[in-house]
Amino acid sequence: MSTPPTRWARTVAIVAAMSIVASCGLPRLGPSKREIYAGSIQRQGDAFVVAVNDRVTRATAVAPALGFSDDFLRAGPLGSDTIRPGDSLGLTVWENVDDGLLSPPEANATVLEEVQVDGAGFIFIPYAGRIRAAGNTPEALRRVITERLADQTPDPQVQVRRLSGDGATVSLVGAVGEQGVYPIERPTRTLATMLAEAGGITISPEVAQVTVMRGARRDTIWFEDLYDHPGLDIALRGGDRILVEQDTRAFTVLGATGRQARVPFETQTLSAIEALATVGGLRTSASDPTGVFVFRNEPEAIANQVMGRNDLYGAQRMVYVLDLTEPTGMFVARDFVVRDGDTLYVTEAPFAQWNKVIAALTGSLGAVDRVTNSARTLGSE
Repeated sequence: MSTPPTRWARTVAIVAAMSIVASCGLPRLGPSKREIYAGSIQRQGDAFVVAVNDRVTRATAVAPALGFSDDFLRAGPLGSDTIRPGDSLGLTVWENVDDGLLSPPEANATVLEEVQVDGAGFIFIPYAGRIRAAGNTPEALRRVITERLADQTPDPQVQVRRLSGDGATVSLVGAVGEQGVYPIERPTRTLATMLAEAGGITISPEVAQVTVMRGARRDTIWFEDLYDHPGLDIALRGGDRILVEQDTRAFTVLGATGRQARVPFETQTLSAIEALATVGGLRTSASDPTGVFVFRNEPEAIANQVMGRNDLYGAQRMVYVLDLTEPTGMFVARDFVVRDGDTLYVTEAPFAQWNKVIAALTGSLGAVDRVTNSARTLGSE
């Protein structure tokens, strides 16, 4: 007895549908919990899979250390009247005779409107010669010039004024109100006051970093720390370069979350709970709160501390597991610090996978019905 065409077509279609579903070809967001655990070193993989607890959160709570070195902190403020190479000076000389050395006839005062301090720190005054000005105050330079001229003209009176010049300047670039070159003056002898002179910063203070480059040295500080700790408001030096930029750290979020993206840090420190909230939290219809993973290359010292060992060398691949359903799961996730370059991955719930299977079977069985109906139509013709 031969099998009717409709029965044969239905059987073939059902077998094909079951084969497709069983072949793991269902769409998904990434690896399952079982697949992640299969990659652990304990199972001959290449990464340590560690359940996060209070001990692990303490061992991994490492924030970037930013601050100024002792060389910057010990440098005292420059004297606002100290003359430096590149400065401009104004000089006036009074002579106690009618026909003086410097003054024109019928005048007893000579005004030198602008005398430039050369790169070596010297100025030239007629009849007084070449005089070192850099490192002196206007008062000290006045005494030197008076002594030099005293041998040439009786009882000279000298006045020295420090004008604006480029001898003691700093450059400010980046996220400031107005980039440019600024002189170090009495009100702007420290970093904070110089930033204010440039119009302040134009990015969020929470993620702003200030870098000061002095010669071969380069140190960076958080902008907020500059105001929270007045001792970090360092004195500036001529030639300093100041860069204000946004924190460049970022982390990546994948899996069953509100959105999948590379996310920049918005605060100095960031917890796992805050990181998830940044992308909209877990997807209620698909996420598994027992499967929140953090992938990270952990430095040797921290990896040994986390694993309770002392034989690990070099950076280690670590997979931290957060179970938000545990009694203290939310607290642990709140205390676990996310670091630059981390990847947060949330697995799908088994129910979501089951729904996909049902949807695939439903769609396949619909195709089966269509095939059956076509076969029945052909058989009736």
